[in-house]
Amino acid sequence: MAITLHCDIVSAEKSIFNGRAELVVAAGVLGDLGLAPGHAPLLTELQPGPIRVVKQGGEEEIFYVSGGFLEVQPNVVSILADSALRAVDLDEAAAEQARQNAERALKEKGSELDYARATIELAEAVAKLRTLEQLRRKNAH
Repeated sequence: MAITLHCDIVSAEKSIFNGRAELVVAAGVLGDLGLAPGHAPLLTELQPGPIRVVKQGGEEEIFYVSGGFLEVQPNVVSILADSALRAVDLDEAAAEQARQNAERALKEKGSELDYARATIELAEAVAKLRTLEQLRRKNAH
């Protein structure tokens, strides 16, 4: 049996995942993080994007988080997100529409507040689409 760590993914609404994992890959603000058993303690901010969990036994599951924080303690990874979903629950058409709307808003160059909001919405839409792409690649294998 592989050595594992405990992983919790929690959103403001509910617990999304709670179980043993061989590997957790998350999108930190300074780049992707690969977390395996024995990883050094760490606290970092997450950017919107995919979280890949290789569960005990090798099965892989992909989640989307809108940002938040990741904490690593000895053999425990905790992910606290504003919102989190299983990748299979993402709506690709809605994410693509949100991306197009945000790009259109950025081109119109309205107020500074509208520009900031459109930038955030574009980043979240692109992160959702990136998460869905990871799910497609996983399912292709």
